[in-house]
Amino acid sequence: MTNPLFDLTGKTALVTGSSRGLGRAMAEGLAVAGARILINGTDPERVAQAVAEFRAAGHQADAAPFDVTNEPEILRAFEGFDAAGIAVDILVNNAGIQFRKPMVELATADWQRVIDTNLTSAFMIGREAAKRMIARGHGKIVNIGSLTSELARATVAPYTVAKGGIKMLTRAMAAEWAQHGIQANAIGPGYMITDMNQALIENPSFDAWVKGRTPARRWGRPEELVGAAVFLASSASDYVNGQIIYVDGGMSSVL
Repeated sequence: MTNPLFDLTGKTALVTGSSRGLGRAMAEGLAVAGARILINGTDPERVAQAVAEFRAAGHQADAAPFDVTNEPEILRAFEGFDAAGIAVDILVNNAGIQFRKPMVELATADWQRVIDTNLTSAFMIGREAAKRMIARGHGKIVNIGSLTSELARATVAPYTVAKGGIKMLTRAMAAEWAQHGIQANAIGPGYMITDMNQALIENPSFDAWVKGRTPARRWGRPEELVGAAVFLASSASDYVNGQIIYVDGGMSSVL
């Protein structure tokens, strides 16, 4: 029997970047818990395919294709939700990109692209979701941080800055919106098996470093984020606010 604290039946969740990768895994987990999923991505065909696969699995899902860095597209998307009578109860700000280059070789445009995708998008989409959540008196926002929300690594400066910003954005959201019945928290994944990390996984020295540095001695699997996502999206976390939960096999806890 499902614990009612974790039951998301009747809730609608917008998960950005959910047509594949970590976003897809978390969206599937929220759907299994009962939520209706608004699947987001920039490729309408990929989003439509994901929606079809969710529905074939017996889940409620609808397409929400828009660019998370494009403010007019974000505003149109939320206006569309309003017109369709769709209330976003749960927002998971997952969309993100990586770009690896030493800072002395980093172009400002590449810096800005990573900041816009990984941090500014969470602010813009969070703002639009919160406006509506405040009016309803409840809502859940789950931002996706990283180990680099706490720790830096060479050659990923814009990503590190963006994910550090996600931690503080989450706290700022909690400071302003907790009084309105909104819980804003974050998840900090460790090194996960994803398409974005495939080159690192296939690099023997980096693979050995991750396994040696992580107490669990392995990479994480996308589905291992589901428990934290469901917890933070459900009534089980109603008095949890401004926190970041690291799902990293213990890496952030050891020297």
